[in-house]
Amino acid sequence: MMKSLSRFAIVLLVVAGAAHAAEPKKNLFDHSSQNLIDGEAAKRVMDENIPAKVWKLYPSNKWVFVSQVEGGITADGQCVVTARTMLLPLTPTMKAVLFRPQKTATTFGVLAGGGAEACQTLARDKLKESTLAIVSALVKT
Repeated sequence: MMKSLSRFAIVLLVVAGAAHAAEPKKNLFDHSSQNLIDGEAAKRVMDENIPAKVWKLYPSNKWVFVSQVEGGITADGQCVVTARTMLLPLTPTMKAVLFRPQKTATTFGVLAGGGAEACQTLARDKLKESTLAIVSALVKT
């Protein structure tokens, strides 16, 4: 009986440790031009650049990070990109996004004669830059 009780205690400790070490739930939303960056890639960029301590201060049940990347290749062959990252609150009851930004960061970029692939790379870089800017405004990094 004592042996099974100690096994049960060990299992509980392991489960509790795993739950404590688990990453916080994240709430990411993308509203970007699909020709520059797809939704999953944009969410991945934000996920990689928003540390866990941000989610502790701004939990996903109350806040959402939204990305918006716009632009493209102009008639003269230049890639023009605007990337914005916003921290928006969720309504308490419906958990709907409320467009009252707590923090916003916007970056701009221009690349001459790079083509579509280079323009997509610039879009990812600018989104990373805007995400890091908003993170640094929220917490010490």
